[in-house]
Amino acid sequence: MPLLKKKPFTLLEPPQDLKPNELVYQVRFTKEIFRDYQAYLNRLNLYRQRIWSCKISGKPYLTFEEALVSEKHASEKVQDIPKELVAPALHIIQYSMLSLKDLADTIAKKLQEHLFVGAALHGRKGDDLCPCKVLKIMEGTAETAYEVAWLDKSNKIAETSVVIREDLTWKKFPFSRRILKSLIRESTYRSVPWALHINLAQKHGISCDPPLEIEGKVSIKDGLVVCYKKRKEGVENESGKHKKKKVGGEEVEATDMENGGKRGEPIKYPIDDLLVQPGEDDPVFTTRPSPSRDFCIQMDCVGDLLMVWDFCSSFGRMLHLSPFSLEDFEKAICHKDSNLMLLVETHSALLQLLMKNNGQYFLAVKKRNRKLKITFMKWTEYLCDFVEMINISDLSAHATVIRRGHYGLLDVEAKLGILRELVNHVLETDLVREKLDEHIEQRQLLGATRRGEALEEGRKRREEKEKLKAETVDTLMNGYSIESVGNNPNVSANGKHLRENGDLAMKWKGEVISSPENHASDKSETSNSDTASKKTKQHSDVEVLGENLKNLSSKTGFKQLKSERKEAVEKRSKEERNEYYEREMEKRVLRTNSLGKDRDYNRYWWFRRDGRIFIESSDSKLWGYYSGKEELDALMGSLNCKGVREKALQIQLQKLYSRICFELEKRAKDLAHKITMEEAVLRRSTRVRALPRENPANSFLRYVNKWKED
Repeated sequence: MPLLKKKPFTLLEPPQDLKPNELVYQVRFTKEIFRDYQAYLNRLNLYRQRIWSCKISGKPYLTFEEALVSEKHASEKVQDIPKELVAPALHIIQYSMLSLKDLADTIAKKLQEHLFVGAALHGRKGDDLCPCKVLKIMEGTAETAYEVAWLDKSNKIAETSVVIREDLTWKKFPFSRRILKSLIRESTYRSVPWALHINLAQKHGISCDPPLEIEGKVSIKDGLVVCYKKRKEGVENESGKHKKKKVGGEEVEATDMENGGKRGEPIKYPIDDLLVQPGEDDPVFTTRPSPSRDFCIQMDCVGDLLMVWDFCSSFGRMLHLSPFSLEDFEKAICHKDSNLMLLVETHSALLQLLMKNNGQYFLAVKKRNRKLKITFMKWTEYLCDFVEMINISDLSAHATVIRRGHYGLLDVEAKLGILRELVNHVLETDLVREKLDEHIEQRQLLGATRRGEALEEGRKRREEKEKLKAETVDTLMNGYSIESVGNNPNVSANGKHLRENGDLAMKWKGEVISSPENHASDKSETSNSDTASKKTKQHSDVEVLGENLKNLSSKTGFKQLKSERKEAVEKRSKEERNEYYEREMEKRVLRTNSLGKDRDYNRYWWFRRDGRIFIESSDSKLWGYYSGKEELDALMGSLNCKGVREKALQIQLQKLYSRICFELEKRAKDLAHKITMEEAVLRRSTRVRALPRENPANSFLRYVNKWKED
């Protein structure tokens, strides 16, 4: 983004309440939207002034649009720097305290000593300097030697030999210091100390932690260097412990730590994983297991293999293609048979869907007067039509081989490249888009139904709770009755006479229970002559009261048992409903998302139809997988919840833990069964009457499309 007076410039956000049919004014090169014409003119006039500068090359006195063009050209020149020299240059740039000119000179001087394979140089051959090219770097000896190819006048290799570094000099350095300055500006977000963009540093394995010599001189906020602090030695405030620092334009207090200088507020986790440091409260992390990498195909084709297989498995019903395992698909891709049924049916299903869409491929097939039904004998002709239609040079070169009927002789990369393009074109068809829209509507309807049931269940629980509370109150109120005795000296209750004057007598289902005051009054008024009759009366009252409480307790226990049984049935029904909704959601697949990333930005994928957990490196060039529950447990035990990425990954793994374990155990049992069957085939009797057994390892040869459209 161009700089305004050497400072970053922020573009305006579009209006929040913008209507679809509203007429607005838009700046062509920034896409900013204005409702007011005068505000639009003011911003346009600002962009036309020559007050802008190119952020990458540093050219001043440009208009905004000229600065954009300059940045584009400068970025293209930076891309011409050999990749072998970019990483060493970035290591020198990170947290350097030099000025731009001095830093560019330092990088140029050090990179001239750094030779790489393919570098065009001049080498000493006898007494002459001859052009040569580095073929190999041999570092095993005490002094690094280089195997070079000597070039003739037509730049062809004449001969090769081994020379030392002193005999080699640059013919012409690959780039100038001006381009180096552009590299420095483009790869950093601040200067002195120069700090690389975090993504760029992580890509090249460069640490983002400030070195010790500048650790006390910089302020870091959210993992970024935000200011440079110029401090004089011995300058402290009154306490000697609290000082001021500037963060984001505001002064905040920083406290010196007793161990020599780290200051700041307590860290609020989670933070970026690469900034997490070991702590005393950390649990004992397990060692992350090494993933298996025993693929039948080359490593850079695994991503395409998984993408094509997952699409065919997810949309098999729409393609009329019955499912097949990932192992069978991988073996089929590596097989040299040109008419392997699994691959024939896969290509035919994808091509048939393209023809149904009445798009570009349909017109290409119709132009050649081909039938709209793909047959087993002529499927390669339809495939050639597709390859010629997409006109991709790397794939079009194989059209002749396919037309001759030698599809099986293609390499794995070409086969998966064609299938990848087929899937991409199928995804753009109206049929697939309509299917996805239908799935989206059905998923939304399922979600709404699920939420409605949850709300209804919550309402019923509240009503039952209020009802139970009301029944409890009614029971207590029915059991206890309050009777005003007044001045009547003879009040009867179940044949028992009470003598109370102007007091309240409390009765439980007809049995009188006097209050403490009444009891004390009765006790004072009762004569010693009536002691025996009173004891008999109290004994009778206690027996009746105990019987009533016993009956109440038995009724309450029965109701509680009945309620518990009802809750158990409802809980089981709720779990079954949740499982039903999960199954229905999975049937209406939209796309497969990764489980998450670890601290090194490796992605983790889980496919329900395979069971394994696949690991994709940050650059998508390296793949592996876990296939056991022990490996899954070790992976979860190695994740640090203080990092944002690993915390999200752990939450997702915990959510799917039971299902992943079930699929892993199922896969282990199937694999053990296959091994047993293979051993049984090897040990099969050679008797004539013994029936031959099919080897499960060759199941991909016996694939039959049971969902094929008639």
